[in-house]
Amino acid sequence: MILATKQDIETHTRAGWWGTETIDARFRANAAATPDRLAVADPPNRMEIDGGEARRLTYGELADEADRIATAFLAAGLKKDDVLAVQLANVVELVAVYLAAWRIGLIVTPAPVQWRAHELGDVLAFAGAKAAVTARSIRGHDHAAMFESLKPKLTALANIFVIGETQWPAADAARLDAAPKADANDAATICWTSGTEARPKGVPRSHNHWMIAGVACADAAELQPGDTVLNPFPLVNMAAIGGCFMPWLLTGGTLVQHHPFDLPVFLKQLVGEKIAYTVAPPAVLSLLLKEEKLMASLDLSAVRSIGSGSAPLSPWMVKTWQEQYGLPIVNIFGSNEGTCLISGAGDVPDPEERAQFFPRFGVKGLEWPAKIATAIETKLIDLQSGSEITDPGKPGELLIKGATVFAGYYRAGDGGGPTDAIDKDGFFHTGDVFEIAGSGNRYYRFVERAKDIIIRGGMNISPGEIDGLLAGLPKIKEAAVVGYPDAVMGERICAVAVPAEGESVTLDDIRAHLMKADIAAYKLPERLELADALPRNPLGKVLRRQLREMIGT
Repeated sequence: MILATKQDIETHTRAGWWGTETIDARFRANAAATPDRLAVADPPNRMEIDGGEARRLTYGELADEADRIATAFLAAGLKKDDVLAVQLANVVELVAVYLAAWRIGLIVTPAPVQWRAHELGDVLAFAGAKAAVTARSIRGHDHAAMFESLKPKLTALANIFVIGETQWPAADAARLDAAPKADANDAATICWTSGTEARPKGVPRSHNHWMIAGVACADAAELQPGDTVLNPFPLVNMAAIGGCFMPWLLTGGTLVQHHPFDLPVFLKQLVGEKIAYTVAPPAVLSLLLKEEKLMASLDLSAVRSIGSGSAPLSPWMVKTWQEQYGLPIVNIFGSNEGTCLISGAGDVPDPEERAQFFPRFGVKGLEWPAKIATAIETKLIDLQSGSEITDPGKPGELLIKGATVFAGYYRAGDGGGPTDAIDKDGFFHTGDVFEIAGSGNRYYRFVERAKDIIIRGGMNISPGEIDGLLAGLPKIKEAAVVGYPDAVMGERICAVAVPAEGESVTLDDIRAHLMKADIAAYKLPERLELADALPRNPLGKVLRRQLREMIGT
């Protein structure tokens, strides 16, 4: 399924940003070159996650396992461009399943392990998933039973594979080689990004889209061939696939999996696995710096850099990591759609500036060492007039076009997101507000998220989805949710409710009602504020900025 326009393919190919190599082809080249090198390692606490023994596979072993899984997919009747849903923890088999799917040209649609029947049923039906891969149990929840319960509602879902229970057959090399192969411009994934709409939007990304994202991250992190990368984020979106999986693939090193974020386990892996690069939330990096005795006990000699983002970085934090521990923090601002602002030490040597600024990649007259700098074009436009902003200090929406940017939302205009996300000039309207700043007006500085997404622990939460579910609670006249700052999770959810006449409502009422809808636990509000009315604009839309002011954030 090729979604990019012929013009975009020709332009990016001519420029050398896109090529003919698929993810599968790159992996097989790595396996052929270094079959005995360790490719992927499980979290040491895997038994607590899904009941499985922790595994470590070489490239040769991983290639064999992927071929066996791919053979099972073919035997089940799956074919090129079919959608495969995958809901697994960050374990070895997740990597093998992805590689197996791409071996035969399937499109992977990954789901966070926190998703329950409410989210899965809607998304899988919308994507037309033909099969799913999951585990019997993840953190005590029976995922296999959950998928089986959805099967009657999902007419396209013919097969459910359960790791640890499904017996993968011997690899059928002849059949695999004969199967139609993906083109580098074919969709490799459909990831899901929460918007202000109730349903997450599907974001298709091709093999070439993922390749260029990996190039950007590997370059900013200054990764070298054979490096070991620690991935602590769910392997379901840009943060983990683009930020860890693809750099691992491009450098042919070792991918160490971690799940869920557990600081003692994370530090054990960071030291014990001799990690060269990892990513971590800003709050964790700040917290560690305040634990001087703990930091003094850690051998971080193998670590060369750490990526962070999803929230503004503290200049103190970035400066302290660099000056006291010799570790540059890479400031990353990205999205599934292809927003790709990366502030690495090569482009922004000063750590305090790197915490606040991003290079204005793709702006004429500005040159940068980063490989990605000429693969994209960026600009700011006025929020009211839409005219381009070239003066510093004036907030505007970030627009981006180029090799990293997707071709449009899956089934856009058919319930899958807006058709005008990419304008007539090829720019993606990010909905994020920046301003031109810094010496020589060379940088962007983040101002705010124009969208109202709540980001709790790295997971995007659509407020519209929660609002819609709360509308069914009889005790409430109306309600809406907003995020509020939290030192550990980044944000938590606050529900602002107007009780129905004669009723009283508690946080327990809110949570119990939402749990009946079988939604993911991370979407449950952790604070309740009562109001006489919700602030709305003349069109009836809830004004979430005023809600945040009402609750004191």
